[in-house]
Formats: sequence, C-alpha cells, structure tokens
Amino acid sequence: MPDNTRIQVLIVEDEKPAQEHLSRMLSAVAPELEILAVTDSIAQTVQWLKNHQPDLVFMDIHLTDGISFNIFEQTDVASPVVFTTAYDEYAIRAFKVNSIDYLLKPIDEDDLRQSLSKYRRLTAPQDKLQIDSLLQAIRQQRPAYQERFMVHRGERLMSIVADQVAYFEGEDRYVYLVKKDGTRFIVDYRLSDLEALLDPRLFFRLNRSFIAHFEAIQSIVNMSKSRIKIDLQPKAKREIIVSHENSQGSRGG
Repeated sequence: MPDNTRIQVLIVEDEKPAQEHLSRMLSAVAPELEILAVTDSIAQTVQWLKNHQPDLVFMDIHLTDGISFNIFEQTDVASPVVFTTAYDEYAIRAFKVNSIDYLLKPIDEDDLRQSLSKYRRLTAPQDKLQIDSLLQAIRQQRPAYQERFMVHRGERLMSIVADQVAYFEGEDRYVYLVKKDGTRFIVDYRLSDLEALLDPRLFFRLNRSFIAHFEAIQSIVNMSKSRIKIDLQPKAKREIIVSHENSQGSRGG
C-alpha cells in the first residue's frame, strides 16, 4: 500500500486532551489519514461500529463506562486495533483480540509511525493478505501465560508476580487478587479472562467465584457424595463448596 493511500480511522478515547493530542500526532505523521469519528465510551463506540467500519482503530483501554475489551463482546470489530493506554498489564489481553500494536502513553511519535508502518505492511495488496486472514491469524496467536499483574495501592502502581498470588475471588461486580500474605487488590479482569491468562499447572478454577493457586489449597473436606469443602490459605471470607467432578483438578495438582 503506498504511503499516500487514505486510511480511515476511528479514535476511541475518553479524555479530551488525549483525543486532541493523538489527532494532532496522526495528522503530523500521516497527512493522508482521515479521522472518521472520535468516541469516548463503550456504548458510543459499540453504536458507531454497528454502522461503520474504519480501516484502523486507535483505542484507549480505560473508558468512562468500563474497559474497552467489553466492546468486542458487544459487537463485531472487523478492523485492526492499536491500543493506547498508560498501563502495561493489558498487553496479553490486547493481542487476544484484533490488536496489531500496543502503545503506552504518553505516545511517542516514532512509535506511532511504526504502528502505521506495521498496519501498511500487514494490509499491503502485494502481500496477498486479506484483512480477515490477518485478524484470524492474530486471534490464533497464543501468548505466554501472564507472569505479573499491575495493581493500584493508593497513588502507587505495584507489580505482583503470579507466584505471589494465592487466589482470585469474584465478588459482586469485582474480582480481587489475594496475595499469599492476605493483601487484597481489585483487578480489571473477569474470572473467565483469568482462566485463559493463568498457567493451568499453577492455578485451578474451583467454582464460579474462585481461581486458586494449588499451593493455596490447605485442605479438602468431604461434605457429601457430590460436594466437598475447600479451605484456602489465606482463609477466604466465605465458604468454598465444590462439586466432586470440578475438584478432580485440585486433587491432582
């Protein structure tokens, strides 16, 4: 694809200064680029994508009404995506969807140029690579299991390696990471997402509310022919009841 071929872009960003900064940078590094729209929420983006298909999407991860991965659950995103974010803990999750690049804020102009060059190479007609094939190949990539999680403690951003995690607990609308010392942090994941990100040799899905590191399973007690009780260390705030069928992985770990 020649550099002067027009690229129609959607920007998904909820902060006005960031919207304007990215728009200015894109105009500077790629004058042929056309910004079709700027959306600032999951709901607005889903509605826009139902009626339009840009060539490329620049998408922030933290939006006013949640994290942008929810967009992919609510509508078909047929365009490649460059994620833009101030956090690095979503990189693996990003490449499970349509991501072709992952830019950390503040965005560097050279990095932006490289993202656009990558897009042009991947969609070049001479490569005989259709966009559907490109997206299918991206989705089939299997990144390494996540080794660390970034969490907030007040104004600080902390890194917790997976082996420090005792278990993850889903409670109401939140998922908590519980360290082996009992410290709890809210994380921006669903338990179903974590199942795919965590090494199954180390972690096991106990039930709908818990994923535990095998080392955190302190005892297994028969409650009946069909149910068992699992005690974790550190102790969970509620009783954990598991069916015998689901518990086979915890016994074998």
